[in-house]
Amino acid sequence: MGTQKMLCCLFVAACVALSSGSLTSCDEVRKVFQLRQIGPVKSLPERPREGSDLQVCQSRNLTCCTRKMEERYQVAARRDVQNLLQTSSASLKFLISRNIAAFQETFESLMKASENHTNLLLQASYRNMAGEASGLVRELFTDVGLFLLGSELNVDDITNRFFDALFPLVYNHLIDPGLSRVTPGYAECVRSARRDLTPFGAAPGVLADQIGRSGVGGRVLLQALHLGVEVINTTDHLAFSRECRRALLRMQYCPHCHGLTLSQPCMGYCLNVMRGCLASVAEVDPHWREFVRSLEGLSARMHGTQDLEQVLLGVHHVVHDAVAHAQKNGPHLSAQVYKVCGHPSRQPAQSVSGQQDGARESIPLKASIRETGNTLATRRKDFLNSLRLYRTFYGGLADQLCVSQLASADGLACWNGADVVKSYTLRVVGNGIKAQTANPEVKVKEGDPVINQIIDKLKHINQLLQGKSIPKFGTLDLIETGSGNGEGRGSSGDCDDEDGCGESGGGEVKRKVMTFSKLAPGSDHRHHPQGEVSETGHRSSSQALRSQAATLLLALVLTSLLTTRHVP
Repeated sequence: MGTQKMLCCLFVAACVALSSGSLTSCDEVRKVFQLRQIGPVKSLPERPREGSDLQVCQSRNLTCCTRKMEERYQVAARRDVQNLLQTSSASLKFLISRNIAAFQETFESLMKASENHTNLLLQASYRNMAGEASGLVRELFTDVGLFLLGSELNVDDITNRFFDALFPLVYNHLIDPGLSRVTPGYAECVRSARRDLTPFGAAPGVLADQIGRSGVGGRVLLQALHLGVEVINTTDHLAFSRECRRALLRMQYCPHCHGLTLSQPCMGYCLNVMRGCLASVAEVDPHWREFVRSLEGLSARMHGTQDLEQVLLGVHHVVHDAVAHAQKNGPHLSAQVYKVCGHPSRQPAQSVSGQQDGARESIPLKASIRETGNTLATRRKDFLNSLRLYRTFYGGLADQLCVSQLASADGLACWNGADVVKSYTLRVVGNGIKAQTANPEVKVKEGDPVINQIIDKLKHINQLLQGKSIPKFGTLDLIETGSGNGEGRGSSGDCDDEDGCGESGGGEVKRKVMTFSKLAPGSDHRHHPQGEVSETGHRSSSQALRSQAATLLLALVLTSLLTTRHVP
């Protein structure tokens, strides 16, 4: 302890001597300037000089700074704080990004398991048609997967397409079986008549309702997590105002002009500067807290009919019951089909068997093994337990940076913006925009417009997470979102040559994040018959939608990867 006290006293004495005008050399300043890669050292003064040309780091004594150095120090100060912001949020950003990928992987695993269960059940109960039906089953779960990941496919359309295409197979093999398959033209007539004849009873509506209700939670969850990453990107690349940039320069590098390269700002001084610079970010705090609470509420509601895992793993029962219902009412359905389509027209028997055998061989004979502990409920619980630790992240961000990174420890000599002192004596203000009216270090006129936009998006997603805005199954409106990299942020502060504004944080790729439109409570979301549509038209429309959805999802994945791996 004696040695530490002695070193502290020596440091204070040295600082007092330097601040009193006895600066004789700029060697240490040049070394630190070069070590931190602030800029070229050729033009740096070798001896102290008068600093009448300085705008921020002004002093009555001699200085080791020039106007050009002051400009470069200002850029370095802003860069240092932005790097600290990104370092502070890195673990939170990784947590959310990792779980976006984990939830998507779990959805895909569920799709595969559900597809296999359905194929196996059809193979066991309706072997003759199972091979041909496997392609329809695959298409059904591909579309359901795209819906869950945020595509604009409609659940009613997905289930209707599946049962439309299934009916000709059921008719051909179970209702009016023959030695050969019905002709494509007759199969199209049967397919078109499905919605009027309702051969599968309530199954299509039940399946659409179950997938829609349980899928909404999964869609909103993924949408919310993508927005969470965007919130972090926006605050990581905050555009500091002119007042803030000068305050950061004064706090971090003006001491260097006096040769005080080891000094640190006083705690109170640091808190005033950082609370002023991050005033807009502090406004995110109540909405971020609500965001975490709303995610917990959504997870708690995802059970029973809203348990996506339970619903998907039960699809095969709905399909089996639908086919059984049609088979039970076979004679009645056969008579109705005769009235609509006439006597069955069949292909030559020899052209069918090879195709059926080949299709049958493609059926997966083994259901995928799902590991215990990887269920959606378990993943959600683990994720929320970790996310809960970050619910106050934005409320204490300025304080965290000062305590852990920037400010001097209590009891040590520190920099107060003008001199080295024992303690900071001015008033320390609180967090948030309103509290900055009394800030002695940074003038804050208004909130950052980009931060205000991200707050609006948080409010919207919180409404969805809480179920106050009920999304209609399969309909989305797009909200364009960015990363907060400074694009279009001119209103957040003036910019001049000395500030080096052109060198601020790197660009991020913009992306589209899905949000849901409202559905009036109690409204009927089921599909009603809309007349006959050709099979070619149905399939081309379906393929176009899936292609569009796949392209959009690929863009989202690439954006997430670029965002996660971005280095400013």
